[in-house]
Amino acid sequence: MTRRQLTDEQWEFIEPYLPIGEYGPYPERLREQFEGVIWRFRSSAQWREMPSGFGPWPTVYGRFRVWRDAGVFSALLEGMIAEAARRGQTDLSLVSVDSTTARAHHDAAGMHLGKDVMDALEEAAAEQERARQKGAARRDRTGRTAGTTPSRKSDGVSGDGASSG
Repeated sequence: MTRRQLTDEQWEFIEPYLPIGEYGPYPERLREQFEGVIWRFRSSAQWREMPSGFGPWPTVYGRFRVWRDAGVFSALLEGMIAEAARRGQTDLSLVSVDSTTARAHHDAAGMHLGKDVMDALEEAAAEQERARQKGAARRDRTGRTAGTTPSRKSDGVSGDGASSG
């Protein structure tokens, strides 16, 4: 059997997002197939190179396509963001958007988010703003602004090795 890609805790979080049809997939192979998808994208290998421990590659690829078309991965991502915000583990300082290259499709104006996802995102943004304001207050107490650094004595030597006179 192939080594596990997910911990049991991670799998318990992911499993409810995967649709189980009336006639398949069989729940006992569902985890292996999902881990096969993870293996494929982590390894950048072709589907045909997938180890047999994940099941037949055409089956895993078929499950991936069904999940992709059903929006499972988008829902899973939104669920992970909401759960991280609920736990207080969001760090919006790592988020960067360059407005010169980020363009929304004209259909993006109609995007709908669930209330729980929106509440979690708003709470994360408010928490980030509080942290930013707390950091600004700390800088003010030191007497320095964000753009200044402590000055060092130059000992009369310039950066190119010549002494200033």
